[in-house]
Amino acid sequence: MPTFKDLFRGKQKYVTVPPKEKVAPKRDIPDGLWSKCTQCNNLLFNKEIERNLLVCPKCNFHYRVPARRRIEQLTDEGTFVELDPDLSPVDPLSFPGYKEKLAAAQHSLGLKEAVLTGTAKLEGIPIVLAVMDFDFIGGSMGSVVGEKITRAVEEALQRRFPLIIVSTSGGARMQEGILSLMQMAKTAAALGRLAEERVLYISVLTNPCTAGVMASFASLGDIIIAEPGALVAFAGPRVIEQTIREKLPPGSHRAEFLLEHGFIDLIVERKELKKTLGRLLRLHGMGGQATNGL
Repeated sequence: MPTFKDLFRGKQKYVTVPPKEKVAPKRDIPDGLWSKCTQCNNLLFNKEIERNLLVCPKCNFHYRVPARRRIEQLTDEGTFVELDPDLSPVDPLSFPGYKEKLAAAQHSLGLKEAVLTGTAKLEGIPIVLAVMDFDFIGGSMGSVVGEKITRAVEEALQRRFPLIIVSTSGGARMQEGILSLMQMAKTAAALGRLAEERVLYISVLTNPCTAGVMASFASLGDIIIAEPGALVAFAGPRVIEQTIREKLPPGSHRAEFLLEHGFIDLIVERKELKKTLGRLLRLHGMGGQATNGL
């Protein structure tokens, strides 16, 4: 009669694991080749985005553009001459951590402030150009940003060059308090003198353009252009909804809504921006005969 031990006699003592199937080794993909669009979530080849002027080729989302790259996109090669390159902000209120924040932004971006100003040529037409950089403390306007914008306006007035300002900002710089808010009046007053002398000023609004910058020089252009989908407002939609406890209409703070309601004059895609600016300048009698239409 078989015993209990006989039941396991001849059985394997250990469980065997079948050998794994051979799998082809994974190819290493270098970092920085691909990225996901923040708007449509499509996976994009970074070089394709670069070729498309930092615009998503799938959904047409316009990414933010660093100031120096924007200048390259808009000006004739080798013509940009920077104004006030050594003008740099200080910490007038001894605001905690402000010096360190300034130093970090200056080191990482290679800029002294959130705006670059200078003279240049656009399709052969002399201009004064100011371009803001959102990556420098949110493109916030401190006393030096206001001073550089004002000096650019005065340069355009003195030389009677058309003025183009490309704005992107989160508003006034809180670390400089009232000194920052004063720049709204200063830049507006300078543009008032420019208007009296009938010197053309074109304002280009990019994403985002809000608060103190939007409430001063960005909204005072003789012609106001925006990039597609740009957030343009004094107070952003989330702030308003939290204040009035009501839901705003979809897209109420976007460029398309503002064009529909007459606040801006044109929405221009980035690849057409330089060409459109050139046409507008010629239409106003600069650089030869004006063109018919845009």
